[in-house]
Amino acid sequence: MGADFGRNRGSESKFSQWLRRRPKPQQREVDDTAREALLLAVAEAGMPIAPAAHPVGYRCSCERIGCPTPARHPISFAWQTQSTTDRAQIERWARSQPQANFITATGMIHDVLDVPLSAGAQALERLLEAGIEVGPVARSGDDRMLFFTATRGTPEDEDEWWPCELDCHPETMDEHPGLRWHCRGSYVLLPPAQLPGELDVAWLRGPEHPLPDPLTLLETLTDACARFVGSAEQSEVDHDAVAWPLRR
Repeated sequence: MGADFGRNRGSESKFSQWLRRRPKPQQREVDDTAREALLLAVAEAGMPIAPAAHPVGYRCSCERIGCPTPARHPISFAWQTQSTTDRAQIERWARSQPQANFITATGMIHDVLDVPLSAGAQALERLLEAGIEVGPVARSGDDRMLFFTATRGTPEDEDEWWPCELDCHPETMDEHPGLRWHCRGSYVLLPPAQLPGELDVAWLRGPEHPLPDPLTLLETLTDACARFVGSAEQSEVDHDAVAWPLRR
């Protein structure tokens, strides 16, 4: 599956060099069998998925003019109920929509802590060096890193769920330029995915890694993001873009 990122914890200089490079896209034409296997591995880990848009050049495959999140959003407004771990359904989607990206709906089995790439890189090194269990981790484009964790609670487990000011939903992405906590009602783009401009979404640590408690990662991620705030990179965030589709 995904590469076990950071296995050699003493290679900080090599990691820094990787971070400074523009991430290379995965093989443009991902082998259909390998792509399907990656999607099924996510489903086998209990994370529900649904089809998403894909890039057409620098545009989005959806019909929305000026789509603010090209190739990063679900195809259907019913993505929350459509998301599934059913193997047969995922195989049908993958084979009938060979260009489609996929999203995973958060807040049922898993959450995702979504941070700026540079902050995530620093945090990942610190977590691995400290011997803290880190679950699946993905790089999204050239600006974000995704840490997959167990969820805080589900709609069937109301007593175990508690709100957080870091909670992020598709329509509030611009309000969370630092750390975003994707839980109920949110989603993230799932590897392997292609983005406009020859960017991609790729696993750094694959879905075979167990999902950790989010609180074991939160302090380190929050600290790394605090250092990120106010940097030149922060000023490039587009606060006018509104994610699609809006919740109804």
